[in-house]
Amino acid sequence: MGIEPAGLRASKKQETRQLISDCATRLFIENGFESTTIAEIAAASRVAKKTVTNYYARKEDLAFDHQEEFIGGLATAVSRRAEGESALEALLREFLAGVERRDPVIGFSGEEFARMIADSPTLLARLRDMHDQREAALAALLAAETGADPDDITPRAAAAQLGSAHRILFQQILELTLEGRSDERIAETVTEAAHRVFALLAGGPLADYAAK
Repeated sequence: MGIEPAGLRASKKQETRQLISDCATRLFIENGFESTTIAEIAAASRVAKKTVTNYYARKEDLAFDHQEEFIGGLATAVSRRAEGESALEALLREFLAGVERRDPVIGFSGEEFARMIADSPTLLARLRDMHDQREAALAALLAAETGADPDDITPRAAAAQLGSAHRILFQQILELTLEGRSDERIAETVTEAAHRVFALLAGGPLADYAAK
């Protein structure tokens, strides 16, 4: 028997990972996150229970399969800012691009998925933790980009304010989704809200903070 190519192995692993995630999400929506067990997810995915836990260390990870992109998203947007663009400008631009894409990472998840999150204390707690981790990642990036001293609180303060803007907008998308609004209506509402929220931050030092 020949050795399976590395690319094929990686592809199969990704397919298995996605299958488990899809089965888990379906069960979470049908039965509730708290009530669904890892054993049930394994059975629905036709894999061993250990396979599920090998791919996903925690049950919450099965619900938030975009969490790495979410946690690193603000830092990534700022790191890719254009010449002369501030951190605030880069984050607003990237958020509006996400609205145009109806990106699930910024909250466009559909009513069933949004209800699954809203009905689960565990998932709401995990979501708050992810927001905190996202702000911490942004603070680290800002500190590096501005050459801040280790004891300089400025990058953390800036990240907290910029992260809060995104946290508020994410919550608004979630609430509008739970109200049954269409993605188009949500996009219109949150685009206007984003301009208002970021305008509040643009009147002070954050307007030019970390500009290239």
